[in-house]
Amino acid sequence: MKQYVIDELRYEDYQKVKTFLDETCKAGALSGVYWMTVPDDKLTELQLSHTDCQPYHVGIELEEDHVSCGFLIRASGNIRCHCIAYATVEQRNWVIDTLDAMFEKIGIII
Repeated sequence: MKQYVIDELRYEDYQKVKTFLDETCKAGALSGVYWMTVPDDKLTELQLSHTDCQPYHVGIELEEDHVSCGFLIRASGNIRCHCIAYATVEQRNWVIDTLDAMFEKIGIII
């Protein structure tokens, strides 16, 4: 899996990240897993045309010592569709920028 990982979190940083994700993302079925919605302006033309598969998400996994975000753009409506794909360069940069902005907003220097 291609992913962006920020490791060596201190426990107090983990708590800040957890609070932020609890407030801003959809919680997954597994503890520590969150779904971050990809905005429409970051979707490919194919993803935009697949309205039954929307919204699209990336998975975030939070552990006490790290947070990781996968670069697989997942569909909500289907688990098998050709619109599900690894992030384009623009989507990948959005994932990285969004996580970096989260850390800045909650006051964690990475």
